[in-house]
Amino acid sequence: MNPAKLTWLGHSTFHLETPGGKRVLLDPWLENNPKCPDAMKKIDRLDLVLVSHGHFDHIQDAVPIARKLDPEFVCIYEIGAFLEKRGAKRVRAMNKGGTQTVAGLAITMVHADHSCGIQDEEGNIVYGGEAVGFVVRLEDGKKIYYSGDTNVFSDMKLVRELYAPDVAMIPIGDLFTMGPREAAAAVNLIGAKTIVPMHWGTFPALTGTPGKLRDALQGARGLNIIEMKPGDSTTL
Repeated sequence: MNPAKLTWLGHSTFHLETPGGKRVLLDPWLENNPKCPDAMKKIDRLDLVLVSHGHFDHIQDAVPIARKLDPEFVCIYEIGAFLEKRGAKRVRAMNKGGTQTVAGLAITMVHADHSCGIQDEEGNIVYGGEAVGFVVRLEDGKKIYYSGDTNVFSDMKLVRELYAPDVAMIPIGDLFTMGPREAAAAVNLIGAKTIVPMHWGTFPALTGTPGKLRDALQGARGLNIIEMKPGDSTTL
């Protein structure tokens, strides 16, 4: 069984190829994502899309992808209803604390500390439930924590105690999510040894960087902080 392959498409959007050959997109923002490489804006096959919350920079391409590729979607109930009204046919809605198997992957929905309004076609903000994160158990047993947009919160220690993630994908950009100082505290709470920073470098206002995260961690040992450029891939 091959290791998982993770490709960063800029901001908080990732393409994950699992050891079992499933193709997963996390927080679909491609077409208008200024950091997504042009050659990667079009995807020809997907098995699963995870949506952490309703802000445009995490959901904007969900409906076009649903209509074109018909993957399964995992999201909170209210976002699921929003997507179904716009043509998504295979929505697997759930809520925090639940676990379900989708595309052969065990997916647990966990808390995130963030807002979740959805901007509709007329520009109105509609209720989108709550922001969430996910713990995904891959076919080889490796566990990935995708936090979505969030601040640090003390119950991240429960993610560590209950799910023991091997990899944590966390925002570091500041202003709209954790900055490096808060992200360093999150790393210590979560306990994963491999950290993938996200939600940084997209706009000038997002000032956090992986280097600043390393500084905030003050040389903590045993951590592998994977600094990627948009379009880069890494194995997990």
